[in-house]
Amino acid sequence: MMGMDSPLFSTLRHMMDTPEDVDKSHNAPTQTFVRDAKAMAATPADVKEYPNSYVFIIDMPGLKSGDIKVQVEDDNVLTISGERKRDEEKEGAKYVRMERRVGKFMRKFVLPENANTDSISAVCQDGVLTVTVEKLPPPEPKKPKTIEVKIA
Repeated sequence: MMGMDSPLFSTLRHMMDTPEDVDKSHNAPTQTFVRDAKAMAATPADVKEYPNSYVFIIDMPGLKSGDIKVQVEDDNVLTISGERKRDEEKEGAKYVRMERRVGKFMRKFVLPENANTDSISAVCQDGVLTVTVEKLPPPEPKKPKTIEVKIA
């Protein structure tokens, strides 16, 4: 019988990459992942479905359109991101309380198959971002194909 400290068993265990053998630091979330998770949790959104479109509504008070980025990644992931910067302190003034959120924000939405990623619009008005993704038209029902029968 082969022992658990045999070279072959050690090699197999190493190749299988079982959780006991994985260094704990490899399982720890990266700093970027933690930052993105916090940014996503702090960015609430409403999503509505209409007959011809999907509409994503996110509050963005105090942001200019240049501070907001709307992208489509991997052909079907709508990503809305940006950054709210802290106002520069004027000489002689200091914060007594700071409650408004500053920093990065982000939301990702997996779009349905019928979303037309070539027809997306984004408008930010009165601190509310509205992203509209048009739907693709429903596929035409396939008509039966008629094959001519020839007489041999």
